[in-house]
Amino acid sequence: MSSQCLTDDHKTPPTTATCVYHTKVGGSWRNVTVVWEKGHMNHSLDISIDSDASELHPNHKIDLKPWCFWAKKGCKTLEVDGYQIELFWDFRSANYLGSPEPSTDFYVALIHGEEVVLLIGDMKEKVYRKTQTRPAEIEGAMFYKKEHIFGKKSFMTRATFDPNGKDCEIVVERSVVGSKDSPEMWISADGTVLIHIKNLQWKFRGNQTVLINRQPIEIFWDVHTWLFSSRGSNHGLFLFKPGQQESDSDRDDDSESGTGDNDKECSVKSNNYPTYGSSTNLEVCLILYAWMIE
Repeated sequence: MSSQCLTDDHKTPPTTATCVYHTKVGGSWRNVTVVWEKGHMNHSLDISIDSDASELHPNHKIDLKPWCFWAKKGCKTLEVDGYQIELFWDFRSANYLGSPEPSTDFYVALIHGEEVVLLIGDMKEKVYRKTQTRPAEIEGAMFYKKEHIFGKKSFMTRATFDPNGKDCEIVVERSVVGSKDSPEMWISADGTVLIHIKNLQWKFRGNQTVLINRQPIEIFWDVHTWLFSSRGSNHGLFLFKPGQQESDSDRDDDSESGTGDNDKECSVKSNNYPTYGSSTNLEVCLILYAWMIE
C-alpha cells in the first residue's frame, strides 16, 4: 500500500480486504484469494484460484458499483488445471458496515461437480436450492485476512478466528493527542474492551493474549508511525492469531513491556499457508493496517 495516495488531497484512498481460503478441488488442496476493494468511485471483487500447472491463476473480477445493478448477480465458468469450476454470486441485497466486504445478505460460491467447495456469505440454503448442489465433504475455509482501513481515530473490521465460529466486530480506537493528554489506545471485540493501553508513546509496540468468543487470541501491535512519523506513512499494524491462554502475570508483563517481535508476523504468515490437510484445522490469522488520515 503506497503512502502516495495518502498525500493527494484530491483522492480518497481505497479500503481493501484480502481474504485467502483453503479448499479442495479435483483431489488437490488449493488457495482461493478474494480481494475486495472500495474507493470513492469504485467497488469491486477479484477472485483467483491457485493452479498447479501454471503461474497464471484463473481469476474473475466483479464490479459492484451502485449503477451496475446487473453485475451484482451472475455466474462464470473458470477452468483450473482441466477442472471446470462454476462461480456464482449475488450482491443485490448486500449490507455493508464500513468494510469493502459485505456483512450480510450476499453469497459467493465456487462449485465443482455437484458440490459447493467454497461458500462465502450468509445465504447457504439459497445457494444449495438455486444450484441444486450440496456442501462438499470438507468445506473450504478462510485462514488468512489482510485489510487496509483508513480513519481518523477509529478502525473497524470483522473477523472469524474459528472456521466454524461466528463473526465478531473488531474495533481499534485511539485518543486524540493533545498537549496535555497522553495518547491511549483501545482494542475491543463486539463492544467489549480487551486491551487498554495508556501512555501509548511508551508502549507503542507490544502483544497480549485475550479471549474472543472463549478462544485465546494473541494480539500484536505496532503503532510507532502513528506517533513519530510524518503524514503519508502513518499506519498502525495489528496482528490477530490463535494463541495459548496465559496467566495474569504473563499478561501484565507483556502489557507493561510495550515491545513486540516483528519477526513473528512473518512466521505466522508462513505457518498459515498449508497445502494439504483438513481446512477445519486451520488457524485463522488477521493482519490489519490502520492508516491515519486528517
